[in-house]
Amino acid sequence: MDDEPLTEWAERRDAKIGRLRAVPVVPGNGPRASHPHPDAPRAIERWNGHTWELYGFAAGLAEAQAVLYPEAGKPAPSGPVPKPLGPGTGKHRKPRAPGPDSGSRTQT
Repeated sequence: MDDEPLTEWAERRDAKIGRLRAVPVVPGNGPRASHPHPDAPRAIERWNGHTWELYGFAAGLAEAQAVLYPEAGKPAPSGPVPKPLGPGTGKHRKPRAPGPDSGSRTQT
């Protein structure tokens, strides 16, 4: 059997420490999906390496997303605008084959 070394497993587990998740506070068993109850309050939980522990609360889905993804609320950095696509059709353009005037073919 090809078992993973324990050190690799521990590194992978430790990389997840500090991860946050938002769980709707609704009646029922266990965590639920966020879309059925967007206005329900959320418990923000943090992974400590062994279990999810309470980290904070949010009034609704929008506030929870602001806590989980703070970089999404920041404005985009201003800078040079990317150059649009050049001429051609379709997104899967193939490079043009060398023509007779490109010098890649020899005539006999």
